[in-house]
Amino acid sequence: MAEEDIYTQDGTVDIRKNPADKRKTGNWKACRFILGNECCERLAYYGMGTNLVNYLKDRLNQGNVTASNNVTNWSGTCYITPLIGAFLADAYLGRYWTIAGFSIIYVFGMTLLTLSASVHGLEPSCDKNGCHPTKTQIAACFISLYLIALGTGGIKPCVSSFGADQFDEIDETERKKKSSFFNWFYFSINIGALIASSVLVWIQMNVGWGWGFGIPAVAMAVAVVSFFSGSRLYRLQKPGGSPLTRIFQVIVASFRKYNVEVPTDKSLLYETADEECTIKGSRKLEHTDKLRFFDKAAVETQADQIKGLTNPWRLCSVTQVEELKAIIRLLPVWASGIVFSTVYSQMSTMFVLQGNTMDPHMGPSFKIPSASLSLFDTLSVIFWAPVYDQIIVPYARRFTGNERGFTQLQRMGIGLVISIFSMIAAGILEIVRLGIIRRNNYYDLTYIPMSIFWQVPQYFLVGCAEVFTFIGQLEFFYDQAPDAMRSLCSAVTHNCGIGELLEHSARDNCDKNHHKEWEAWLDSR
Repeated sequence: MAEEDIYTQDGTVDIRKNPADKRKTGNWKACRFILGNECCERLAYYGMGTNLVNYLKDRLNQGNVTASNNVTNWSGTCYITPLIGAFLADAYLGRYWTIAGFSIIYVFGMTLLTLSASVHGLEPSCDKNGCHPTKTQIAACFISLYLIALGTGGIKPCVSSFGADQFDEIDETERKKKSSFFNWFYFSINIGALIASSVLVWIQMNVGWGWGFGIPAVAMAVAVVSFFSGSRLYRLQKPGGSPLTRIFQVIVASFRKYNVEVPTDKSLLYETADEECTIKGSRKLEHTDKLRFFDKAAVETQADQIKGLTNPWRLCSVTQVEELKAIIRLLPVWASGIVFSTVYSQMSTMFVLQGNTMDPHMGPSFKIPSASLSLFDTLSVIFWAPVYDQIIVPYARRFTGNERGFTQLQRMGIGLVISIFSMIAAGILEIVRLGIIRRNNYYDLTYIPMSIFWQVPQYFLVGCAEVFTFIGQLEFFYDQAPDAMRSLCSAVTHNCGIGELLEHSARDNCDKNHHKEWEAWLDSR
């Protein structure tokens, strides 16, 4: 049997740092542990985060605006900290050890949050007039929340890329399987989210916050066990050194050679003589004609040699230059995703507060918590994912000739259009809701006579938009990213942090300039 039939050709190794054996590592036998980890981790995250705004209101005695802003700040941090995990994974630790380390921090944060909601002394004291948290209790809550933000941020950019690493790109059979991994990956996310937004939210509102946070903590512990259980089956990509250092080396070298002409013959540009790329975990990249200014960094001059050694801050390889170009080409696509992130973040704040004032009854006695309406977003994803794959793609393929049905950019664009309709639906509902309150002077009613299920269309449309936008982003950024920067590029897809900050600014502006008009909703008292 030929060596290429036994070992992977993409540079991956097993947990013992030996060349990865195709027969014993990777593929779906390894991915099942990764998908199990992701399902349980998302159950933990959404089980804690979906209803967090109500916990801050009820137990920490915060007003609507303060609670919403705190959730927004925390959620935004969860989507910014992936940059830390991505950098460590690509540069030093590799994806496996980064996931392992930050998962431990994650479990510790979940445990502390559970204790702060259930243990005497850490749990706020409550009476008929409300809850009265001390500064120590508030501090314990927020320390645990930001430990969770660090933990989830550290693993978030690594898991999807680590799963895709289990398929050898050089092997055509395995490469085809990789394209379906992202669909199953997002499916696993939403199975966890479905349980979180239905069962766990109900437990939090009807049984207690100790159980409501304790179950997600156990789920996260199960996620860690699932991840480590597959260790002997995993394929690991070697870390390639600091990607940020390589990026800045190209930028500095380009500006140092501002007046140097780029040769017409691109074969004269500097590239290492070795057949293998000097960047661990990466293949050599072919030169492209775009962004030619940065080609100056690969133009070799006499000043580039210092005692026979190449100065990396004056001369960079074509592969290094192309890495930077690839990142720059991704930025416009990344920026467009911020708009959708702003829409997506509404589900954990404004949609919940909107639903808090609407009639939650299902039948004579059962009441559905407003945060549980997000399960319709999850159901929408679970519905639309197979519909897209089995119906939309084959139909679109007839017209576009593209094997994917749509290009990845077209897929994301369609998702952005759908997200516009979701916000139109939410806006129309809010106009109607406020109109009922004003006409009937319902300001003091706990629930107005308007069913909470009028919110279903806006949740359903957001879920549909996710299938197009988020999965399209995952595929696009993994495909377009340089080999040694895939965690970093995966991290930038998690641009919800900036979306959260934009939502925060918009909400503060509304509360500041239109407080009287909006006080039925954005009441900060």
